[in-house]
Amino acid sequence: MATRPNLTATRIWPLLLLIGIQCLCTEVFVRDVWADFVPKGWSAITNPGNLSEIAAITGLMLGVLFEAAVLWRLLHQQARMQQSLGVAAGALAELMQGYFHTWGLTPTEQDVATFTIKGYSIAEIARLRGSAEGTIKTHLNAIYRKSGVAGRSQLVSVLIEDLLQAPLLPGAVPHAPQATLVG
Repeated sequence: MATRPNLTATRIWPLLLLIGIQCLCTEVFVRDVWADFVPKGWSAITNPGNLSEIAAITGLMLGVLFEAAVLWRLLHQQARMQQSLGVAAGALAELMQGYFHTWGLTPTEQDVATFTIKGYSIAEIARLRGSAEGTIKTHLNAIYRKSGVAGRSQLVSVLIEDLLQAPLLPGAVPHAPQATLVG
């Protein structure tokens, strides 16, 4: 199963590059206005060319501030989402262990069930465990029999359904797992 690329880095760098370019453009305009201002004084400010450059400086500075604020907000939002995802993953792991214990799965069956829930194919699980595909199928049949489900989708749905009903706060105990699935 392929891992997802880090989307954060691919989204942050273009924004940082844009902010950097805008800062460089702002510096160019500031140097130009400053070069006109030093010899001529305040009268250089009223020059239409300088007024347009001052307007450009103002716009660029506002753009940089706005983009920096958006970037800051996105990074904080991502940090909160990663924290929530970590809590959910922890809750799912706890829930899985509770079910595995209730169902009486062996350590090997727990391993195979975990890979199955994560979405790995039988061939992938066999390769990861160094087993034959037939052995993995045997373990899966035992898992389905012990858990009272008909297949992979029901196995996953039991966990997801219970997870959605369980509190996602650290230390909170979800309700006792049900060993059978109606349907």
